[in-house]
Amino acid sequence: MSSMDSIPVTNNAKGAPESLTNKTLETGASMIQNFDPPKRLCAHLNAFHSYANDSGRHVEANHYCAHLNEDVRQCILYDSDKPNARLIGIEYMVKPHLYEALEPEERKLWHSHVFEVKSGMLVMPAPAGVPDAVWEAAENKEMEQVVELYGKVYHLWQTDRGDQLPLGAPNLMTSFTAADQFDFEKTVGERDARLGIDSKKKAEKRAYIQEPQIHPDADWAWKEKSQQQR
Repeated sequence: MSSMDSIPVTNNAKGAPESLTNKTLETGASMIQNFDPPKRLCAHLNAFHSYANDSGRHVEANHYCAHLNEDVRQCILYDSDKPNARLIGIEYMVKPHLYEALEPEERKLWHSHVFEVKSGMLVMPAPAGVPDAVWEAAENKEMEQVVELYGKVYHLWQTDRGDQLPLGAPNLMTSFTAADQFDFEKTVGERDARLGIDSKKKAEKRAYIQEPQIHPDADWAWKEKSQQQR
């Protein structure tokens, strides 16, 4: 069996399996075309996003990120880490000085990463065979940087409601900022069990990471919801 034949060719969406012709074309193209932009991807992060206009819904997202420059990261989001994963969205992350220079209404579209980092919810899935201590050190170095970044994320495919294609307009998403905003134990616990990690231990190991002051315009979806409930 060739390596190409061993690649899964279906996904969770209902549709015909990928044809041998398409697989052959893809393999040929990958050998001769320029794929420099995706080659820049250097980090795989896993976390959860909530719908900004419907906080009762959330989606697990695998982020594959690259540094555009020292101040900006850009990430492709997938619903899994498997070869047949569906591309469900995009996220941009910027350093505070860029975020603070934005217009007030624009700043409201962005979220912080402090809770994600400090709670252990945001993780870098470890490659097989890498010692835990070695990977933990690398992951914590990444978290030291991400904790201060602001993110703007849109999902294009509502996989959580069973859509078989990316339907409708993009949805602005946000990050969780507190454990009581969703069933943290169940949601994160199930993810941890699947990945073989312990978010609580990660949180303990990240206790030394200082929490930056979050701009008052960030995480606006949660603040707006709080105002509406008063």
